[in-house]
Amino acid sequence: MLDEFAGHVLVLSGSPGSGKTTTAERLAHLPGIAKVHLHSDDFWGYIKHGLIPPWLPESDAQNRMIAQIAASVAGQYALHHYFVTLDGVVRPWWLPAFAALGVPLHYVVLRTSVEEAVARCQARGGDSLTDPAVVADLHGQFADLGAFERHVVPVDGLDRDSTLTAVTAALKTGSYRLA
Repeated sequence: MLDEFAGHVLVLSGSPGSGKTTTAERLAHLPGIAKVHLHSDDFWGYIKHGLIPPWLPESDAQNRMIAQIAASVAGQYALHHYFVTLDGVVRPWWLPAFAALGVPLHYVVLRTSVEEAVARCQARGGDSLTDPAVVADLHGQFADLGAFERHVVPVDGLDRDSTLTAVTAALKTGSYRLA
């Protein structure tokens, strides 16, 4: 399954609580070609002092740096024929860093309702993002993606298996690949 995607990068995006990480992890464990799951939150986690929460306006320079680093790492895996899924709250402005890699690039945005996104985030607990106002704000940033609206996969109410099926089916259409 997905063997034709060796050397490709999938940027799996959406608001917090849309199922990105769960789906990316499950994609990485499918049989077949070698696969990598990069969790973009980890790149912020490497900053031990001086981290600016990435949803704050003053984090723009830091976020652009993270996009460059994440793209570079994804590109290295792809150049070695891995299928790479990077999951994160990746808005379209990140995509040029990935497009510059010169490897096949796919962009899929998982979309659920704001209510479902908030409920999923709050159910996680721990040190994950649970503030309903922040989750709702980030959800709103994916409400109208303009030219990238065609990259949306609706997942509202879908379970993990159905979401995985929807994403793999979307990839196989070729419609989510960026030129």
